[in-house]
Amino acid sequence: MFKSSELLEKINRHIAELQFTRRPAGLYEPVSYVLSLGGKRIRPVLMMMAYNLYKEDVESIFNQATGIEVYHNYTLLHDDLMDQADRRRGKPTVHKVWNENTAILSGDAMLVLAYQFMAEGCPAGLLKPVMDLFSLTALEICEGQQFDMEFETRDDVTEEEYLEMIRLKTSVLLAAALKLGAMLGGASEEDAARLYDFGMNLGVAFQLKDDLLDVYGDVKVFGKNIGGDILCNKKTYLLIQAYRQASDAQRAELERWVKAGQFDPAEKIAAVTALYDAIGVKALCERKIEEYTRRAEESLAQVSVPTNRKQELQALMESLMHRES
Repeated sequence: MFKSSELLEKINRHIAELQFTRRPAGLYEPVSYVLSLGGKRIRPVLMMMAYNLYKEDVESIFNQATGIEVYHNYTLLHDDLMDQADRRRGKPTVHKVWNENTAILSGDAMLVLAYQFMAEGCPAGLLKPVMDLFSLTALEICEGQQFDMEFETRDDVTEEEYLEMIRLKTSVLLAAALKLGAMLGGASEEDAARLYDFGMNLGVAFQLKDDLLDVYGDVKVFGKNIGGDILCNKKTYLLIQAYRQASDAQRAELERWVKAGQFDPAEKIAAVTALYDAIGVKALCERKIEEYTRRAEESLAQVSVPTNRKQELQALMESLMHRES
């Protein structure tokens, strides 16, 4: 069994060695740039960890692991463009280094490349189910992104709607990574489904943890500015619960900050955080994280491989849930 850190090193080395030799260079240079920015590589690592539950030759699925990472970075490239974000992982975004048209086109190329990597070397008997799951996942992520954009103009988003949105936008790719790895490793349908459920619940907990860290994280380790979600009025679990749980006076104060056209950023972050504290939404979010983490643990426990072979997945889940960035 490989440790997650060993798998991360393997996939990082493999991705670093990728060379896109087709022309024009202006199409492929942004692809290489995006992949060079690094990141946690959680999705390819999860895929290889699931595969490693059943087989040892993790190198045999490097193409599929690369495919899911290329796809993930494609979504980030287009997200940055839609959000008009200036930086990603501390570096200028593609549309800032090049331009918006290049970001669109290079992103489109990344989507095609992701499909090529996913199909390359896939066993013939698994090609259709693998590509079917990958395609469904890609479509669901588009659905989640559309919901997220629609929520921007709504002030009546429910908890159930929000959880469904993050299931689609975030969780399904983690779940698919695990299920694809299990399928390629020869897992039973039951185990593949349990690993999918594990990833689904882990993904929801992961996003809720992100929501929490954006407000309550340590600025020294978070990796980006605290309070970014507050400044752009992003519909997070914290904001949605604040609307639900607030008194009339608290809701009016929250609404005043949400609708403010001009404001001092530090003042808005401090005021909204104080409202969150008074309303008690931090504890609500922490309980919801615990709920989905527990569900993930239950799904992993049902996977029919020896417990010691699942320890790395358990450890990775715990590290993700206790992270500060």
